[in-house]
Amino acid sequence: MKHYYTIFALSLFFLISCTSQEETSSKKQWYKGNLHTHSYWSDGDDYPEMIMDWYKSHDYDFVVLSDHNTLAVGEKWKLIPKSPSHEMGFQKYLDKYGDKVQYREDSAGRIEVRLKTLAEYAPMFEEKGEFLIIQSQELTESFESKPLHMNVTNIQKLIPAEGGNSIPEILQNGLDRVKAQRDSTGVPMFLHINHPNFVWAITPEDIIALEGERFFEVYNGHPQVNNYGDSLRPSMEVLWDKVQAAYLEAGKPLLYGLAVDDAHNYHVFDQNSSNPGRGWVMVLSESLDPASLVEAMERGDFYSSTGVTLESIDFSGKTLNVEVKAEEGISYEIQFFGTKKSSPEESGILLSEVTGTSGSYSLEDDDMYVRAKIISSKPKENPYQIGDKETAWTQPVTGK
Repeated sequence: MKHYYTIFALSLFFLISCTSQEETSSKKQWYKGNLHTHSYWSDGDDYPEMIMDWYKSHDYDFVVLSDHNTLAVGEKWKLIPKSPSHEMGFQKYLDKYGDKVQYREDSAGRIEVRLKTLAEYAPMFEEKGEFLIIQSQELTESFESKPLHMNVTNIQKLIPAEGGNSIPEILQNGLDRVKAQRDSTGVPMFLHINHPNFVWAITPEDIIALEGERFFEVYNGHPQVNNYGDSLRPSMEVLWDKVQAAYLEAGKPLLYGLAVDDAHNYHVFDQNSSNPGRGWVMVLSESLDPASLVEAMERGDFYSSTGVTLESIDFSGKTLNVEVKAEEGISYEIQFFGTKKSSPEESGILLSEVTGTSGSYSLEDDDMYVRAKIISSKPKENPYQIGDKETAWTQPVTGK
């Protein structure tokens, strides 16, 4: 299931400077993964094994179960709701896993199922170099009825919700606690901000106020997250560029954008359901292990997608080159967005656009950064919103 694509030059961090670095790059591979998924351990509607089987059988290389304020450890029994889809889901689970399923029936005829822990279900699916499950948690907070959700990828110990006196304070507390756990364990991990526009909870200004935030969801497949904003509030891409410009003006690192499923629903697939397969990341990494993937993403060595596959991303320090792995009969628009140093308030302007399977943009002295968006003519299957086309987003780069 590994995704082998030729990398003609090193992506994003100038590794073309010497032969030994080029040899290192040639060993890297693209790995497809989803960083936001739910199960019966919180508010998803299927069992961990069924979910892992779906992702593995659909050519993902790594996936997380990021349930709300819990890790898949200890004993948990799930009361199966009395509905046709849930009862059908239980029967499918029982048919597939048979005597590995532990369940009981109460006096009212309701079924409870003991959920498998990560330690129990991971060995059923993991294969070295082929499929990996990374431990994750959706740190779920709120402030004045606004949901503040943050995923922690490769978490080692549960981080409980603790509240705070403002939205930025709660988000910053999450960042600080993840950093503390990373420092104490020595294990690479990162926090990303989930669906800022869910219930219109998190503004660009809230994110601008943070220290140490590197990732957020530019695309989330849940039907209620308002990816595209409205007449009064920004889309995720507008938010991205506004925060990006502010971060760079303040001397902060680049903010990277993730595409994720936020899957909750595995029995009914339609526009009103939060289904798997809507958004993912493609990570260029030396190996399929949590530390390598986290570190690659922190370098910006990945892109996000809802269907478009890239052949290569090459940044020389001045020119960003993008090449699409084209599908027959499909056309592509490659757009380059950025912000001018002379006009930071006009963030996220379209710098250049080309029709075709390859495009490039050379940074000018007045450019703060550039990122590419690749839009396919191919309609997205089971889309977040009717009319969506398959799309990919590269990570922003700055000149050196």
